Amino acid sequence: MKKYNHILLTGFFSGILFLSSCEKFLDKPLENQQRSEEIDYGNLAMMYAPVSGVYRSASDDNLVHWIDLSIRCMRDDDYQQAAPNPNDNPELMAIKNFQRDVTIQSYWGLNQSWISYYSLAIAANNALMELELFAANIPAANAADAALNRQYQAEVRFLRAYAHLMASRLFGDVPILSDSGDIARLTTIGKSTVAEVRQFIIAEMDICIQDLEDARPNQSKHIGAVTKYSALLLKAKAAADLAGNDNGSTYWDQVLDATNQIIASNKFSLYSDYYQLFKLPGKLSDESLFELQYSDFGLPVGDIVRPGVDWGTFFRWQGPSGDQRGSAISGAGWIPPSQNIIDFLSNRNDAVRLGTTILDCGIDGNPSTFKETPSGDRVYGNPFGIKHFNGKTYLPVSQMTEGRLEYGANNNVRILRYADALLLNAEAKVRKGQNGDEPFNIVRQRVEMAPIQGVTLDQIIDERRAEFACEWWGERFNDLVRTGKAQQVYGARFVPGQSEYIPIPQTQIDANSNFR
Repeated sequence: MKKYNHILLTGFFSGILFLSSCEKFLDKPLENQQRSEEIDYGNLAMMYAPVSGVYRSASDDNLVHWIDLSIRCMRDDDYQQAAPNPNDNPELMAIKNFQRDVTIQSYWGLNQSWISYYSLAIAANNALMELELFAANIPAANAADAALNRQYQAEVRFLRAYAHLMASRLFGDVPILSDSGDIARLTTIGKSTVAEVRQFIIAEMDICIQDLEDARPNQSKHIGAVTKYSALLLKAKAAADLAGNDNGSTYWDQVLDATNQIIASNKFSLYSDYYQLFKLPGKLSDESLFELQYSDFGLPVGDIVRPGVDWGTFFRWQGPSGDQRGSAISGAGWIPPSQNIIDFLSNRNDAVRLGTTILDCGIDGNPSTFKETPSGDRVYGNPFGIKHFNGKTYLPVSQMTEGRLEYGANNNVRILRYADALLLNAEAKVRKGQNGDEPFNIVRQRVEMAPIQGVTLDQIIDERRAEFACEWWGERFNDLVRTGKAQQVYGARFVPGQSEYIPIPQTQIDANSNFR
C-alpha cells in the first residue's frame, strides 16, 4: 500500500501559506449561507451549505486567478506571451523559456498559484469536517440522508483531488493535504511524488464514483454539480499521466475502462456547434462534465457571482486590449494566442476551430481599424502589436445581459468536456492495440473535419491540441510531457527531467525545508 504524506488543514496554515492569506480566505461566508459556527448540524436541510462553499471557493479565484492562469498558459506553445507589453511581468516570459533561477523561485505569482490550489484543499477539508458533523446527526434508519451525505463528501473530494492535480502538474512533487494531523507538522510535512499524487487522485475517484450521482452535471439535483462521470474523467486523466508513453502500462487499462463507462452511459454528446459551445448557448450542455458556474442574475447592474467584476477575472483578463470604443468586447489583453497555434490550425484546414479559437482584431497599432466577429461585434486594433485574442473567452454583446459591459459576464468556465473523454478513449485503444477511429472521428465530425482511418497516436495528440487549444488548463503542455514530445517541440530550452515543472515558491521552502 502506498504511503502518502497527508495533513488536514483547519484554520491555520502559517507553515505553508501566508497566515494572513489563509485567515482572509477562511473568513469568507460559504456561498452567502450561514457561517459554519452558526450552522445547526442537526438541521439536515443545511447539509449542502459546506459543499456549495467549496464550489464557490473553486470559482472565486482558486482555479481562475489571473496570475495562475497566466503561469499555466505560458508553457503552452499555443500562447505567444503573457502581457500586451512583454516587458510586464518578465518572470512569466522566463517561465515560458523554462528558466529555473532564484528570480523565478521568488516570483510572487508562483506563491499565489500555490496558495490558490491549497486554499481550495483547505476549504474542502473544512467542508468534509462539517459534513462529518452532519453525518453524526443522521438517524441510523435514515438511509437516504446518509447516502446524500456521502454524495456531498464525494463532490468535495473531487474538488480537492482536482486542486492536487493542478498543483502537481505545475510544481511536480507536492504535499497531499487530505487527513487529520498535528498542527506541529505544518512546517515538517514532506512532499509526495508526482506518481503518488496521481495514485492518490485515482484512489479518491474510485471511492467517489460509488457515491456520486449517476447523471450528467446538467441533470444533477444541484445543477452543474460534479457527478460520477466527472470523477471517471478525472481518474482517466490521472491514469493517463501515470501511464505516459508506456503502451503496456496497466494504467492505460484504467483510462480505457473509465472512458468506456462515460461513453457507454449514453448520457453525453458533443454540443453540435463548436463556436457556440464556449458562449451562452453552450453553458452546461450535454458535453459538460465540469464547469465553474457564474451568473449576473439577468440584471443590468449589481453583483456578478464572478467573473467580469474587475480586471483580475478570468474572461476580462483575456479580452481585447486597447481602445474598444466603450464596447463590452474589451479587456486586459493578456495571454494572446501564438502565431504557432494559428499556423497549426490553418495548415490542417481546421476552419471551425480556427474561427472559434482565434479572435482577430484591427491592424496593429491602428486603433481606427477593426475586424468584425462572426457574431457582428467589432474588435479594434491596439497599440501593443497584438493581432489576435482568445476567441474561446469571447462572449458576443448580443448574448450579454442588456446594460452589462463586463467582458464575458454571465458565462461559465469550461473545465472537463466529453471531447476529452472521447480522445483519451481513442488514445487508450490505440495504445492497447485496438482501433480508436470511432471516438476520434466523433470529435472531428463535430468540427467538419474529414474522418481518418487507422488513427495513430501522433494524430490523436494533434487532435487534442486542436480541440483544446487556448483552453487555459495546460493540456497541451501536459500532453507533450506525458508523451515525451516536449523537447521535440520546444528544442534545447526544454531539458528533460528539469523543465517539466516550475520550482516550488521560495516562500514555501523558507517555511518548510522539506520542499527543497
